Amino acid sequence: MSSLSVMSDLAPSAPRRRSILSRFLSVPAGAVSLSVVIVVIAIAVFAPWLAPHDPNFVDLASAKAPPSAEHWLGGDATGRDMLSRLIWGARTTLLGALVTIITALIIGAPAGIAAGYFGGFFDRLSSWVSDALQAVPGMIILLVVAAGTRSNFVLIMATVGAFLAPGYFRIARSTTLAIRNEPFIDAARVAGLTHPRIILRHILPGIGAPIIIQTALATGIAMGIQAGLQFLGIGAASVPAWGAMMNEGFRHMLSTPLLLLWPSAVLGITIAALAVAGSTLADVVRIRTDAPSAGSSGQVTNAAPADVVTGSFAYAPEAAAVRVDNLRVRYAAGDGAVEVVHGISLDIAPGEVLGIVGESGSGKSQTVFSILDLLPTGGSSSVDGMWIGGRAVHTMSPRERAGMLGTEIGYIPQEPMSNLDPSYTIGFQLTQPLRTVHKKSRAEADAIARAVLNRVGIVDIDRVMKSYPHQISGGMAQRVLIAGAIAGRPSVLVADEPTTALDVTVQAEVLELLRELQAELGMALVLVTHNFGVVADICDRVIVMRDGAIVEASAVETVFAAPEQNYTRELIAASLDDTKGRRELDAVHAAQTAATA
Repeated sequence: MSSLSVMSDLAPSAPRRRSILSRFLSVPAGAVSLSVVIVVIAIAVFAPWLAPHDPNFVDLASAKAPPSAEHWLGGDATGRDMLSRLIWGARTTLLGALVTIITALIIGAPAGIAAGYFGGFFDRLSSWVSDALQAVPGMIILLVVAAGTRSNFVLIMATVGAFLAPGYFRIARSTTLAIRNEPFIDAARVAGLTHPRIILRHILPGIGAPIIIQTALATGIAMGIQAGLQFLGIGAASVPAWGAMMNEGFRHMLSTPLLLLWPSAVLGITIAALAVAGSTLADVVRIRTDAPSAGSSGQVTNAAPADVVTGSFAYAPEAAAVRVDNLRVRYAAGDGAVEVVHGISLDIAPGEVLGIVGESGSGKSQTVFSILDLLPTGGSSSVDGMWIGGRAVHTMSPRERAGMLGTEIGYIPQEPMSNLDPSYTIGFQLTQPLRTVHKKSRAEADAIARAVLNRVGIVDIDRVMKSYPHQISGGMAQRVLIAGAIAGRPSVLVADEPTTALDVTVQAEVLELLRELQAELGMALVLVTHNFGVVADICDRVIVMRDGAIVEASAVETVFAAPEQNYTRELIAASLDDTKGRRELDAVHAAQTAATA
């Protein structure tokens, strides 16, 4: 069966990604915590129908009574039913938390959005106010408000909300700042959308999840503060409240400990449930895909038949620097998985330059990430066998495979500026791997770093070593990454579209540098690209990928002279013009030199 017929049999669509709520409920901690919160809310809403007694009815005969058929949780110090007061106390506690959250949201979120979006004077002023508000001793202000308003419950909880507003402000501002700098915001402005519409359509959806997470955590904080104030005696004695019940229980703790146990347990469980729900939701929002479960028997969609493998081997096993047999890559999706690389085989010899070319989504980057064992969360790979430098890496543990990175395998990522840590200097980022992985001394690591920087064509080495990534150009940053990749003198170098983010002149310089280093060090170079012009410039052999399968593999000259697949012809036509390639230009130059001589 041909590779093209295999691709035609694959399902065109993958399972829909589950919603955030569905993934949240699939986590036991999320389902349990949300259930507890829903039960508490339901009890508060239906308190008049659930409470077996009037919460303020005093029966002196039931004072400090133990649990019984009439009073399931016993009676308090004055003979009121504990269960009824706990049920009505849930309504009071949730109402106070609601007032707090609404106040904090109204003050903090709009101010944070405006500060992050517009910046300027309002940003500086509102940030200063937020910082100042956090420096104010909140409990003292709350006691003053309680005394001045004769313990007005709503005003006290609104004041608590004002003190919690800076949390919403910081989250809304930081998230808005990140979204505001996205290209689609600039595109919306160019399209003529007004600021309110941009905020409504593009900013608010982005801050929704962080605000919900903050609300879950802030609700628990509000309940704790409210209970603390009531424990201090602030509030009406006739209003059932968990904090007031804890105050009474504390005073009779030695004689009747159950008076303190019941309200403390209910408050603690509710706050814990809110905290767990918030942290679980944060994890679900941060991780957009389902983590693959070991031994999962879910359905795999978009998968090629198990006995179908595309690609072939060009060298004997012992002669290959890298050999991959029947590689498949899958990502968790819903209750199953979707296959994105459908059983491919390839190899590369020492000193050879292998180009893996294909359009976006063809699976070329997933292939090299599998070789590097660097698939993102949710991804998993399987092979019949994988050998690097003669070592069977498919039998190694993840720790052993990680030990090959930087030693046996070097990696040059795309987008150089985003792959250098802005918090550290170039010198530190080059010497740290040499010291930790290769166990070099500080002086040895510094000498090696300077030597590789000199080899990749950086002239002002002292300045570059002391510079931070934002202080150098994109082309120089790519040279730094190349220097870091070859510092450990690997036998295999993987370059994932190393010229994508660079201008044309710098691209040519980087390709020339890679070709020189590969020839000089005798490395096997795997070059991932979507551009056949790059393949013509540097590669010895090329593999063409489409939809997760290899559709053609041969020497570069053969592929350019007589491509077998129409897809390959289309890629070549889209990448090249009528100008001569590097080999042709080198041949012309050699002929001219010989004629002159």
